Amino acid sequence: MMPRLLKKYREEIVPAMVKKFGYKTRMQAPRVEKIVVNMGVGEAIADIKMLDKAMDELAMITGQKPLMRRAKIAISNFKIREGLPIGCKVTLRNKIMYEFLDRLVNVALPRIRDFRGIPSDSFDGQGNYTLGLKEQSVFPEIDIDRIQRVQGMDITMVIKGRSRNKEESFELLKLFGMPFQIKGQ
Repeated sequence: MMPRLLKKYREEIVPAMVKKFGYKTRMQAPRVEKIVVNMGVGEAIADIKMLDKAMDELAMITGQKPLMRRAKIAISNFKIREGLPIGCKVTLRNKIMYEFLDRLVNVALPRIRDFRGIPSDSFDGQGNYTLGLKEQSVFPEIDIDRIQRVQGMDITMVIKGRSRNKEESFELLKLFGMPFQIKGQ
């Protein structure tokens, strides 16, 4: 079965992008290549069970088993040695990616307290968008009563396309329903 946002992308978003930006073919329209969800768990240095709990929660949120991330270099000020586990990440592609994006836009972001939209200036030079969440409890898969520690995460949407600039990436995410902040608020 095809995810709802993938069907919307093919039937509505691509024709709108072709019309607005004057592409010669549908294949020139930008698309979301992958979504990377990253959780940094600095407290895992003292207690490895914190990282295990974060990995379980990330697996529930994304529907995919996360990879454990280890420190690449030693940083003495943070008491980090090379090779210590310090976080976890998941790379989502294809149907799972579109289902996660649908849940993020339509369920998780509206559950944030005093939500006024996400910042529109978090695009990098290639048109990729990174969003930071302060707590994992905005996702309905997480049982709030069982949370031991509030954990934040970074969500990066890697956008692939012909020119890969900020305007085209912004328009793509806006057509997906991403609630960007209105300037002046």
